[in-house]
Amino acid sequence: MICFPNAKINLGLQIVSRRPDGYHNLVTIFYPIGLKDALEILPATKSSESVTQTNYRFFPHGDIIKGNIVDNLVIKALQLISQEKTIPLIDIHLLKKIPSGAGLGGGSSDAAFMLKLLNESFELKYSTNDLMKLASKIGADCPFFLHNKPMLAKGIGNDLEAIDLDLSEYFLLLIKPDISVATKDAYAMIKPQQPEFSLKEIVKRPITEWNYLMKNDFETPIFKKYPEICKIKNQLLEMGALYSSMSGSGSSVYGIFKNKPDYKGIFKDCFVWCGKLS
Repeated sequence: MICFPNAKINLGLQIVSRRPDGYHNLVTIFYPIGLKDALEILPATKSSESVTQTNYRFFPHGDIIKGNIVDNLVIKALQLISQEKTIPLIDIHLLKKIPSGAGLGGGSSDAAFMLKLLNESFELKYSTNDLMKLASKIGADCPFFLHNKPMLAKGIGNDLEAIDLDLSEYFLLLIKPDISVATKDAYAMIKPQQPEFSLKEIVKRPITEWNYLMKNDFETPIFKKYPEICKIKNQLLEMGALYSSMSGSGSSVYGIFKNKPDYKGIFKDCFVWCGKLS
């Protein structure tokens, strides 16, 4: 069985306070986009049963996946379910197209889709609430991808509320420079503060007003450390983006356009994706 985990962007990101557990309370809007990985699980061949001591074999494809395999969030999702259910030996193929260190939630999306894929493939009968509890153990934004529709997120990103937001008439141009921003490092540069405007109210305003009202608190410190990222945002605005922002803690930056933008030859040495929003 195969599925296609998608990325997300953040519309605004307000870091409002530091928690006693060391994490931060935030307010943001998650919006799903059409940039996708591919994830497939298959019954393992008989020949593989004698060469593995786990209940899986992992085959990464596409962009290089850094780190140990056991730390990959897809494997963590499998291990979580394997603590409660018996999963037969499987081969896992993951084609990475969503860049890492970009603020797009690619790893969390892969994990959430893995939970759903296992649940459906092996008829495990987990409810949506059951899957949400498992997803929250993997990552703060992982539960969002089980809903995969515009959501206002609070707390550490797992307190979710559906919002009425339709951007399907617009195009998204997404740029990721050859820079990766570690989330932990990004938070270390942040000074929490109460927002001047509520995101829930800002998003109801015309999109032409968002540049003045909707802010990503990570931008100020990240742009100071990586001026190349700030330059990309300015380029998108100069191209006519109605709204432009860094997604999450970076390093990707996106612009929302009324019409499909002509970006050829502008963002050299960068990952570039353009598509219609849904």
